[in-house]
Amino acid sequence: MTIPLPTPEEMGLWDRLTIEEFGIPGEILMENASREIHHVIKAKYRDLSQANIVLFAGSGNNGGDAFALSRHLTESKAKCLVLHTRELDEYSGEAAFHLNLAQKSDVRMMKLTAYNLDGLNRPDIIVDGLLGTGFSGSLREDYQEWIKAINRLGQNRFVLSIDIPSGLNGNTGRPGPLAVRADCTVTFEEAKIGLFMPEAGDFVGDLQVRTIGIPDSVKRANPASAYGLDHEVLGLMPSASGLDHKGKAGHLLIIGGSPGLTGAPALAGLGALRSGSGLVTVAAPGGICGEIKQGWPDIMTLPLGSGTIWTGDLLDPLKEMVFESDAVVVGPGLGRYPDTVNFVHDFIKFQPSPTVYDADALFALAQYPELMQKLPKESILTPHPGEMARLWGCTTADVQRNKPQTVRAIARRTGCPVILKGPGTLIAAPESPLYLSACSCSNLAVGGSGDVLSGMLGSLLARAASPLDAACLAVFWHCLAGKQLHEQYPYRGNLAQEIAHALPRCLDL
Repeated sequence: MTIPLPTPEEMGLWDRLTIEEFGIPGEILMENASREIHHVIKAKYRDLSQANIVLFAGSGNNGGDAFALSRHLTESKAKCLVLHTRELDEYSGEAAFHLNLAQKSDVRMMKLTAYNLDGLNRPDIIVDGLLGTGFSGSLREDYQEWIKAINRLGQNRFVLSIDIPSGLNGNTGRPGPLAVRADCTVTFEEAKIGLFMPEAGDFVGDLQVRTIGIPDSVKRANPASAYGLDHEVLGLMPSASGLDHKGKAGHLLIIGGSPGLTGAPALAGLGALRSGSGLVTVAAPGGICGEIKQGWPDIMTLPLGSGTIWTGDLLDPLKEMVFESDAVVVGPGLGRYPDTVNFVHDFIKFQPSPTVYDADALFALAQYPELMQKLPKESILTPHPGEMARLWGCTTADVQRNKPQTVRAIARRTGCPVILKGPGTLIAAPESPLYLSACSCSNLAVGGSGDVLSGMLGSLLARAASPLDAACLAVFWHCLAGKQLHEQYPYRGNLAQEIAHALPRCLDL
């Protein structure tokens, strides 16, 4: 169901164990890597004779890959120049081994600091081997200048990055503060998690994942801590039978709605029905139930009291329906009034389960952080970065800087699956790998899209999916609906309800 996405540290462990315990020399792994890059270039340029190629070789193993590649390119009759960042006699290990072979093949080399890049004729191909996946933090000034030069020289030229575009963080996919803009990135064995992040999209180009000889036994014994979702996740879909009736297809209760926000629970209900729920009931203050029901005959309503906002006295008449329902969604359009926040506080202490906490329920939860550790383990939290920042007590920028770390932290604190929504949605649960949806679809960036997702999650919980399975399936399915809508509305313009309507039709994509 998933694609392994190791962190740079985990990939480094695979390399080390392959060399030290399995016995494959690092020089062979580097040779294999360089040959795979050579194959990628040859597939694009069948005839490399007389092609002008400049390779930037950093001080680490990426530099070694560049040295090894220069030898293969030279044997293909290309004219190569390697610009290296350190003195040649300072290279060691596998990099020094392949440097020596490149020298024997008469590859031209020059120290990068001694070369006038402004006077360099624009080459046909540029190979970026400056920095590997171990880079994090901020680039030194000299590396920033070299990366700027690569990007300048690479305009209308083919730029290939080895393993990861230099300057990109292998964990977060964010530049620090700039990175090489590659046309193609050749990474090895598995894609590092940062390469799958939407933030990396403008830099990675065509991502090629090539094997270099890491044994499967090493990867199985030391599995990646993150995985990318793929179509096999649809195998988690609850089964349907011709003998089903509406009571067996899951009854979902949605708690939400407030003045001006009556569409949110209706959209959640529509998302639930379109993803397979047999019955959906929206509980809301009696004064606004008519607005929610209007135009949605398929959604049942439960009017509570005669007011228009959620207050603590509405909990008691709600409890019976909570017990009768198979799952609950709380939050869409709920409102942020002080009495509403208190209602959510009491609701959490009541501990119904399984429950999806969305939107304004997350706002209320952030007002009582001590309740985060009292949530039932069958709960799912669905914050976007702003809501996540409020839950964690930081800024949205802090969340964006390291989304994997933040979503894991909240999952550990709550003990529940947490979905960090947005381009490249992340799903974390305690004692579980991190899951990433690489989807970045502008058609999902519309008000009400998250309400539809919350209804999908509730529907799957009501049909006995586990919270983590429901989270992974709903996020991927939601993405498929967005992709289908993109074909109909390539310049946006779709409505949130159309995301829900697309759900039953998009599963064959």
